[in-house]
Amino acid sequence: MLTAITRGVSETLAHGELTFRDRAPIEIALARRQHESYEHALISLGVRIDHLPAEDAYPDAVFVEDVALVLDEIAVVTSPGAVSRVGEAESMTRAVGKYRPVKHLSAPATLDGGDVVRIGRILYVGLSSRTNQSGIDQLGALLSPLGYTVLGVEVAGALHLKTACTYAGRGILLANPEWAATNVFTDVEILAVDAQEPWGGSVLAINDTLVMAASFPRTRAKLEARGFTVIPVDLSELQKAEGGPTCLSIVFDAPDA
Repeated sequence: MLTAITRGVSETLAHGELTFRDRAPIEIALARRQHESYEHALISLGVRIDHLPAEDAYPDAVFVEDVALVLDEIAVVTSPGAVSRVGEAESMTRAVGKYRPVKHLSAPATLDGGDVVRIGRILYVGLSSRTNQSGIDQLGALLSPLGYTVLGVEVAGALHLKTACTYAGRGILLANPEWAATNVFTDVEILAVDAQEPWGGSVLAINDTLVMAASFPRTRAKLEARGFTVIPVDLSELQKAEGGPTCLSIVFDAPDA
């Protein structure tokens, strides 16, 4: 069944890495309630939650997506681009190892899962402040024998590729074209975020439903006008830590328990 690995919000979340946002006070209790609501949204869509405990030693650990990719055949534990996050790999290896054989990226590669947009057998990987060319090359070498294609995408102005764009399904890429080289994507229609909501390009597609931050109503309306069902979730405190709906989970198919 569809499964999502998540992790609790650490007490130290407010001390996490920031790249394109100014630091602002974070109410941890509210962040935890919002994270719980996010998990409930996934459960309502038939997703089983594998909830890992918070790791206070790693402020950004709630953003599990960055530390591993889970594909049909294998899991890849990444080499995070922020030095402060490298230690998260140990517990994540155990977590994904319950479901898939595990491979690892290694130095000099850096790669955050938030830079990976998968559309079928193509993985578009952002060349960003967190992911370097070596990371893209190592991932390609791992996945090419399995029939995947890995393509690099220039990212500018955003932390990750998934900050700039995500695949909504039905052949539509939701994107802020100013933040990523969307011309690299093939066989998709680019649906631009509302001009007043440059951060609105991140949605999590679960079957035929999209989970997105509630703070982007104009972009949500554009998606609904195209026939998508959208579940808005208040993620205000997690957004202060430069997070969004995709980075809070790793979603994949797993055998029924």
